[in-house]
Parts: sequence; C-alpha cells; structure tokens
Amino acid sequence: MTPLNFVVSRLNRPHKNLEGTIGLLSEGATIPFIARYRKEVTGNLNEVEIEKIDRLLKSFDELQKRKITILKAIEEQGSLTHSLKQQVEDASDLVKLEDLYLPYKKKRKTKADAAREQGLEPLAKIIMAQNSSNSEEAAMRFVKGPVKNASEALEGAKNIIAEWISENQVVRHKLRQLYSRTAVITSKVVKSKADTTAAQKFSQYFDWSESLRKIPSHRFLAIHRAQDEGLVRIKLDVEKKKALQIISEVVLKRNFNSSVISEAIKDSYKRLLKPSFSTEFLNEAKARADEEAIAVFATNLEQLLMAPPLGSKRILALDPGFKSGCKLVCLDENGKLLYNSNIFPHPPQNQNTEAVQTLKSLAEKYKIEAISIGNGTASRETEQLVKSISFSKDIPVFVVNEAGASVYSASKVAREEFPDHDITVRGAVSIGRRLSDPLAELVKIDPKAIGVGQYQHEVDQGKLKEKLDNVVMLCVNRIGVNVNTASKELLSYVSGVGPAIASNIIDYRNKNSGIRNRRELLKIARLGPKVFEQSAGFLRIKNGNNLLDATGVHPESYEIVEKMARTNTMKISELAENKEVLQKLQLSTYTSAEAGLPTLKDIVKELEKPGLDPRSEISRFEFDPTVKTFQDLREGMKLPGLVNNITNFGCFVDIGIKESGLMHISKLSNTYVSDVNSVVKLNQEVMVTVISLDEERKRIQLSLID
Repeated sequence: MTPLNFVVSRLNRPHKNLEGTIGLLSEGATIPFIARYRKEVTGNLNEVEIEKIDRLLKSFDELQKRKITILKAIEEQGSLTHSLKQQVEDASDLVKLEDLYLPYKKKRKTKADAAREQGLEPLAKIIMAQNSSNSEEAAMRFVKGPVKNASEALEGAKNIIAEWISENQVVRHKLRQLYSRTAVITSKVVKSKADTTAAQKFSQYFDWSESLRKIPSHRFLAIHRAQDEGLVRIKLDVEKKKALQIISEVVLKRNFNSSVISEAIKDSYKRLLKPSFSTEFLNEAKARADEEAIAVFATNLEQLLMAPPLGSKRILALDPGFKSGCKLVCLDENGKLLYNSNIFPHPPQNQNTEAVQTLKSLAEKYKIEAISIGNGTASRETEQLVKSISFSKDIPVFVVNEAGASVYSASKVAREEFPDHDITVRGAVSIGRRLSDPLAELVKIDPKAIGVGQYQHEVDQGKLKEKLDNVVMLCVNRIGVNVNTASKELLSYVSGVGPAIASNIIDYRNKNSGIRNRRELLKIARLGPKVFEQSAGFLRIKNGNNLLDATGVHPESYEIVEKMARTNTMKISELAENKEVLQKLQLSTYTSAEAGLPTLKDIVKELEKPGLDPRSEISRFEFDPTVKTFQDLREGMKLPGLVNNITNFGCFVDIGIKESGLMHISKLSNTYVSDVNSVVKLNQEVMVTVISLDEERKRIQLSLID
C-alpha cells in the first residue's frame, strides 16, 4: 500500500490533486504555503482539506511503523508464514492489524498457557474438531502428571478454547459490529463520594445510561472526568444473549452440542472479549470526544485570533482592580511601553478625583487615541469612570477579554520583553496590545490559557497542542506579518521560519535598521532559498522599495505583475488599486505551467487593495450600564452581550458582570440547530433574554429567541 492509495481510499478527491499535494507535503512544504501559492497543483484545496491529507499521511506512517514492528515480532517467534505476512502488509487500519497480531502478542501467563504446559492443547483440538460429543472419554487420556482427573483436563481445555475464541478474527469482527451498533455506556456513583462537594457537579451522572454511539462529546468527557476523579464508575455493555449467540454461530457446528465449548464461549466473552471490547470502544469514544472538543477549541481560537484589530494607535490600557487599584500603562503606535503607574478610584481608597486628573493628563501628554480596559474585577466600574471623563478629544473606550493575560505576564516571553517591570505592568501592556492587534499579542500565550474551549484538560494534550499550533500558524499566515515590527513569537509561526530563524530576522533588522525588500531576506542567517520560498509571501515590508513586498503576491510572481503593468503601459504603482484596468485584464494571456488562473486571480485581488488586512474593522460595544453585578439581573431582562466561548451544547455570553451566562443550543433559534457556530461566532454582539437565574450557584440561563 502506498501513501497515495491510503489517502485516496479515505478522501473523495481527484487522484492527480491528491498526488500533487502529497508530493508537496513530502518535500516539506507547509500547509499555508501550499494552500496559498500552489492552487494549480492541489486543485484549489483549502487549508482544512490539506491539513486532513497531512493527518492521513501521518496515520499512514504510524501504520507502516506498526507493521514493521509486528512482522519482526512474529518472525522472531518463528511463526511468520507467507499468508500471514501478506495479511499484515495489506491491513488498512490499526484495528485490523492488532487483531492479526493478537495470537502472537506477548502477554502475561494466561490460564490457557498453564493448560498448554499441562499438555492439554491436543485435547482442546479434539473437542474443537466437534466430531464427538463424548468429551469425557477423550479427557481421560490426558489424566496424568499434574492433571488429576477428567474434570481438570476439561477445565484446562476449556481455557485454551476460550482463548482461541477471543482471538478468532470472525468472532471479533462480528462482535465489533454489535458493539458499534448497540453498546450502552452507564455510570454509577461511588456511594462513599455521593455527598461530597466535588461529586455534586456530576450529580446527573450518578445513575446515567446512554448509547455510546450517540453520546455527545461534552457529556462523555464530563463522565470521563468524573471517573478519573473517583466519583463514578463507568461500564460498557451490549446484550449478553446476542453476543453469545454471535459467538456460537461462528464457533459451533450446526446442530452440534458441546457443553465444554458452550462453557468456553461464555467464559471467553465474560473474561476476555467483553473487557477487551469495553476498553477498545471506550478508548475510541474518548478519541472521538477529544477530536470534537479539540475541533471546538480550534474554531474558537481561530475566531479569537482573527478578531478585528484597532491598528497602530497610541493606547492607554487599564488592568482594573479594587483594593490593589488599577494598573495603568501608555503605549505608542507599535505597542512600546511609554509610561506606567497606578490609580485608586474604587473602594477602599476612593481616590476618584486624583484618578480622573491622572487619566486626563496622561491622555494629553501621550496623545492617546484609544483606551483599553480589561474585563476582570472592577471592569464595569472602571469603564464607567473613564467614560465620564471629558477628554480634550473623543477617545474611544474598549473593554477587552483579558483571559490569559496573567499567564503571559509571568511567562519567560514577558520577562525577556520587560525585565525591569513586574507582572502587573506586563499584564496591563498585554491588555493594551490585545486591542491594537489581538493576534500579535495572543501568539505569546499558550492557547490553552485563553479559555475558549471545553474540557481542554481532559483531551489528548499532544493532539490539542498540535491542532492549536496549526490554527495559530494558519491565522498568522492568512494575515501576513510585518517583518520589521513583528515579535519573535509572531515571526516563529510564519511558514518555514520557526524560532531560530525568527531570532536571526530580528538580529538582522536591528543591526541594519530594518529590512527594505524581500530579496534582502536571503542575507539572513539560515534563511536559504527553501525557507525563502515558503515564507517570503507571508513576510510583508511596509513602505519598502517595492510595493509588491507589502502584499501577498509571492516574489516568484513579480514578473507576471511587471508584465501586466507593461501590457497596459503603466508602472506597478499605477496598476495597483486601479480596479478598472485590473478587472479588464485578460488573465488567460498571463497563464503558464507554474501560474494558472487561481494564482492570477489571487494576484489581481492583492493588487486591488495592496496589503489589505483580511480582518474586519473593530466596533465599539457597550454593555447595559444598569447591570454591574449578578444582583442587578432579573428574569425577562433583555441585555446586550458578547459571545465569549462556544461549546457543542451552546455558548457563553459576557453580559458585563463577573459571571457569563449560558445560552443552550436549544435557545439559539426557533428551528433545530446542529452546530452552534452556524448561529453565533466568538466575540459576536448579541441581544439576549435572561430566562433563568440561580443565585446560589451564580448560574445565568440566556436565550436568543424572543
């Protein structure tokens, strides 16, 4: 089996496009580069589809490595036949492969092994031949040595037969089908823990039963967490009678009755097959739940990273608080820290007048163009204070999500960036920079700390990190990076770059007072032709020597743009943004083996608005000024809110107080909703109705339905 055959068997895509994409991935090309600059090769596959191919290639590699290990192990036992070798090599998935390996897999000494040592395997073969119903008579011939009587001989034979049945591929295949269709997961409370505070969070799962095939990922992960914490016990069952019938139909000859084989069937199912399939299917369910939870997290993260930026503005940022005051920082257009201080407008100090004077003075001194306020403790009170100030000019005020700011402030990245400032200053700087460019600031934080997922600590951490890193990389490259201002963390996510070359880029631009054109990138240590090919289109140079260096047009296509300009007797600068001329271009006259219509259309799109940021424009949002705490809420109230987390079962909405409200999926629309993301997006402004309040647990139920 080849990688291409493996991928083709799982994707309904033209053979040629898959072959080209696999070739590019095998050569080390990145997903963003392939999706953006090799559309002719891939047949215009998007990032998601290319990522799927990449995952399949990794699965294929894992399968091949496992085959090599298994073949070697069986060969060392002297049991590898030509037929078995062919079966192993032809296996198309790990489940089939492990079933083939099961009879040869080293395991602890079993009851069957003990029976074999007593010389009872020939008896087991006689009984399994099902030529005679008189097993007792056959057993008497094996009563010798450690075997004291016929009963002991039959018991040993039964153990061997039970193991054979458990390793029978037809039995396993048919039982696997039964489990796939009908397995039911149940959870029961551990009675000694039922009254504990920890258990009460999972009280709905104290006596729970549900089809494994239909259980939603969030519910499975919740039950799984409860089991990990020792609060419930999980079981997986199918109808025992049906399972035994399936095994009997495979093992027993028609109209033949053997009490030994019948007992072996029951024993095999209870002792070997049921535990094996319970483990297998619960592991598969966990993997599926992980995949769904990771997908939700990835979608949320993408929406958060692609949030609208304010842009290069001078910002005053506030990290609000009561007793400790509000940490205040002033930043220039590039996010550089100009000033930091504290104000204490709230209880217990109540230095309101001094705080107002300080804010007015700093806004004037540092020519502040916007104010960013973290959404944590005292956020609403601080927002109200700032909005009450009469500045000399209109200064927009924004409340930003500060989730993860404390993680950044204590990180190595923050310490390196601000070695002479404490964590409070670093946190406030992060709040300010999140307003100017959310993506550039959030790449410095572990995505798990941003808090936009569900059960992120329960899922496979390796797969979660891989997926989230991939999301960050795709977002960074979709937007493009200013090579002269980007941080090391941001540059590290650029296609083909990585941390080492990112550091080299920063060293080079510092020593040479900036980078003036893309060709200059080739002078940077370790940034050779291959890295240049992968990264150049995503590294942007603003106000450089060449207008195209600020766009997503790849240097390999510059000659095409020059030809377009010459054809119309224009300079490139004149052709850019000239929609009338660009729309009349006969693109077919510029096609070549390397650049087809997809590439040419992308070039025209870039020329229409050179260096355009694909993110939407930021808008000012205001919460209801009368609602500041949970006690201000009333059922039936209509409130403006911001979606701040999305799960499979609904979304959470920030309504301007400490607690976010839950909007269940059933309350998103009057019609059936299968995907929450089809109705709402992260950071979306919504008008919600309060439908239920639980003051004791501080839970708020919201609805989008009038």
